[in-house]
Amino acid sequence: QVQLVESGGGSVQSGGSLRLSCTASGFTTDYRPIGWFRQAPGKEREAISCISSTHSGYQIYYHDSVKGRFTISRDSNKNTVYLQMDSLKPEDTAVYYCATAPDSPLHCRTEYGAKVYDYDNWGQGTQVTVSS
Repeated sequence: QVQLVESGGGSVQSGGSLRLSCTASGFTTDYRPIGWFRQAPGKEREAISCISSTHSGYQIYYHDSVKGRFTISRDSNKNTVYLQMDSLKPEDTAVYYCATAPDSPLHCRTEYGAKVYDYDNWGQGTQVTVSS
């Protein structure tokens, strides 16, 4: 059974850092793309980063709003994908989700990014709150 569990959320002040973890079970993260998404109150869920499977060439995508501040990485030994979030801003406040999708060479390429509708297994989400 595919399962994803996020952790690492919390409350920080503007300019602070958090590291989110997405630990997978029931599959190997090397073989499927992992995406990070977020949803703020009253807004649609948006993709902010993803990392492709190793078979698809280890592509990494970042939304423009987090480029240069967030870093996605994978620890294959722990079957975990991380999202290091630095220089946090109040507008980063949201529930953060990780998700996985069936593998495809399109995932996480700059021109494709990450599409919510491609992802079929989701974690429960973790709250991130950034105060000014």
